[in-house]
Amino acid sequence: MKISLTVNGTAHSIEVEPRTLLVDVLREQLRLTGTHVGCDTSQCGTCTVHVAGKPVKACSMLAVQADGQDVTTIEGVAKDGVLHPMQAAFREHHALQCGFCTPGMIMTALSIVERHKGEPLTDEPLTDEMVRKELEGNFCRCTGYQPIVAAILAGAKATV
Repeated sequence: MKISLTVNGTAHSIEVEPRTLLVDVLREQLRLTGTHVGCDTSQCGTCTVHVAGKPVKACSMLAVQADGQDVTTIEGVAKDGVLHPMQAAFREHHALQCGFCTPGMIMTALSIVERHKGEPLTDEPLTDEMVRKELEGNFCRCTGYQPIVAAILAGAKATV
């Protein structure tokens, strides 16, 4: 079956089997290998991308479900060779060791910041506790999370 999607600003028309996962289309057909496959059960978050502006675990979404949608992967976050402030914060705060979870963490972090910026009910900035709660679906086996949380808080300040 033929689907159309826009990935990182580029339109694609792709032939897929109905059972093909979005993560497989991104990695195998479009060669966007920054989206990782960690568990195949949507528990680890390494495959997180944005579909229509919302975070989605690409290992649990069929490619046909993304038909007609805008998809952003980690490769689409930096602009003109300049790291996004969240990516720069991850680097500056040493929020990675092996780096396997980093793309999914950054994509999740961007959605956390987007959801919390300009909330009308509170003037409070993101807190350590808020970030930790929202990262519950993303696993890191290396860093102990503190550098990741610090990076997200710094990236949130730089993004606003």
